[in-house]
Amino acid sequence: MAMTNNPLLDFSDLPLFDRIKPEHVAPAVDALLAEAETALQTVTAPEFPADWNAISKVLEVASERFGRAWSAVGHLNAVADTPELRAAYNEAMPRVTAFWTSLGSDERLYAKYKAIDVATLNAEQRQAHRNAVRNFVLGGAELQGEAKKRFAEIQERQAELSQKFSENALDATDAFAYYAKLGELEGVPEDVVSAARAAAEADSKEGYKLTLKMPCYLPVMQFAKSSALRETLYRAYVTRASEFGDAALDNTPLITEILALREEEAKLLGYNNFGELSVVPKMAESPEQVVKFLRDLATKAKPYGERDLADLRAFASEQLGITDPQPWDWSYIGEKLKEARYAFSEQEVKQYFPAPKVMAGLFKIVETLFEVSIRRDSAPTWHPSVEFYRIERGGQKVGQFYLDPSARAAKRGGAWMDDVRARWLRPDNGVLQTPVAQLVCNFASGVDGKPPLLTHDDVTTLFHEFGHGLHHMLTQVNERDVSGISGVEWDAVELPSQFMENFCWEWDVLRHMTAHVDTGEPLPRALFDKMTAAKNFQSGLQTLRQIEFSLFDMLLHTEHHAASAKPGDVMALLGKVRAEVAVMPSPPFSRTPNTFSHIFSGGYAAGYYSYKWAEVLSADAYAAFEETVGADGEPNIETGRKYRQAILEAGGSRSAMDSFKAFRGREPQLDALLRHQGMAQVQPA
Repeated sequence: MAMTNNPLLDFSDLPLFDRIKPEHVAPAVDALLAEAETALQTVTAPEFPADWNAISKVLEVASERFGRAWSAVGHLNAVADTPELRAAYNEAMPRVTAFWTSLGSDERLYAKYKAIDVATLNAEQRQAHRNAVRNFVLGGAELQGEAKKRFAEIQERQAELSQKFSENALDATDAFAYYAKLGELEGVPEDVVSAARAAAEADSKEGYKLTLKMPCYLPVMQFAKSSALRETLYRAYVTRASEFGDAALDNTPLITEILALREEEAKLLGYNNFGELSVVPKMAESPEQVVKFLRDLATKAKPYGERDLADLRAFASEQLGITDPQPWDWSYIGEKLKEARYAFSEQEVKQYFPAPKVMAGLFKIVETLFEVSIRRDSAPTWHPSVEFYRIERGGQKVGQFYLDPSARAAKRGGAWMDDVRARWLRPDNGVLQTPVAQLVCNFASGVDGKPPLLTHDDVTTLFHEFGHGLHHMLTQVNERDVSGISGVEWDAVELPSQFMENFCWEWDVLRHMTAHVDTGEPLPRALFDKMTAAKNFQSGLQTLRQIEFSLFDMLLHTEHHAASAKPGDVMALLGKVRAEVAVMPSPPFSRTPNTFSHIFSGGYAAGYYSYKWAEVLSADAYAAFEETVGADGEPNIETGRKYRQAILEAGGSRSAMDSFKAFRGREPQLDALLRHQGMAQVQPA
């Protein structure tokens, strides 16, 4: 195959998604890897100048091409998976990872960056340079000899352990099955019962097969009348991958080793603990600041959590005859109370949210608020249902995006925003490259000739991902490493996405993007009021649960000393955290850490707090719009412009705190978040 025919090597414009095939992957990776390696050797040669633009013109250009091609392969692997593509992707993956790892710890390149005269750089380049130097240090570029070798070993072993942790959690979940009799399933929704029957038949077994997978486990916990059945599933669920099951799948020893390796890694890099290392590239200044933030939020949320629990106890006793609720009863009690208090169904709400109407409503808000226009555009796509758009301001293209809304076979679940390419004033040809994003969701398709209908959760998800997309596409930064979402701190990157979600709870916004699929009538106010009332149902308990996980995670990576730890110390620490912040009792046999994949195999170690941290930022940012809303309920354009310029256009070119202060004129405050979650007046129940 002639290299010129490889669509992965065509960088003239947008990716040729309709032409990329599995057989293109290996040759493209070979060619681009060789190009990037050559570029690295060129710029690290002793005679090559320590000059930002000179390095960018050679190394950044080569690594950007490599990154863009590999990103297209990874994207197709997620949205149009085939066995052949998966094989090609997995075959190339180790080489790709090894290149980025070696690039990040190359001491010759690090020395070159340190030798750059920062006085010759503009503000954006200075920020990118600061990030680069910091990342070299965190990547082990300053380590020598044995320490450097050990650092690489730790990275490799941690990757193995994380993968094993994840596999054990999955296998332990899959290993459980309970074959119920029909009489035990009273109250369980019909579709769940049918699926359980089919699953049992597939196993050639009698009865109804219940598993610990969410689509089965959750409805059983919420709706099954049988407390004994709920107890059976609950005990199995909270003891997964622990000493209570198959010893081969017990994650306890893995947790011990992972924590010890993280502590060792932090000490090699000169930090007291992994918590200190984790916050270096984040917005939070120290683990102490995070712990104080979480404890402050817990103090404010606790009275509401206590009130939520008192509500549940009273309802259980008076309406359900449950006088001594057990851990496996709470979901059931909560569901029954919710039904009694807010009588509406998700099915009823969906009829008012046809996808085309919702999209038109979303575009209208964005166009009005951020002074842009969104138009249809054309590009090669990976599936006929994918749409492509361009965003313009003053007749000029500022960005483009693919929208892939529907669930289908061979497409990964969930929703995400990814970048195809970043805004960049290219050093090789002086052309301004405009940003391109992908917005991927998994909504149900339309049936019986009707358009797809979205749940209100779907609508919120769409707005969330579009918020990330705007952050990427509306940037005015010309330096690639800090334009759009690049270089934005991990604990602040959710600000623009969570911010957009707020519009989904505004009556004046929502009524314009609803039309009943059969009658065309907008959403009735009475139904909206029920949805709003239910929005903060048990938000006190939910907030405390997130704080419990976040605080446990941070203390585990700061106060828990792996080197001197005794068996049981991790559970003892969790018990201490629960005693401090939780109001709902937890049984002694629960082994939550053993399946806490976010922190043991998902990149959130000493960073789980990020969810709550970013919620504070986004709620406070949205409060600026609430404070300036017009008499007609329309958002204020001036506020929209200020937000666009301070947050969206600045991207990663300065710290998230500086951007926030440029918008709000002060540091973020908790008040708006508490108000949005129905916890504004802090009075005990």
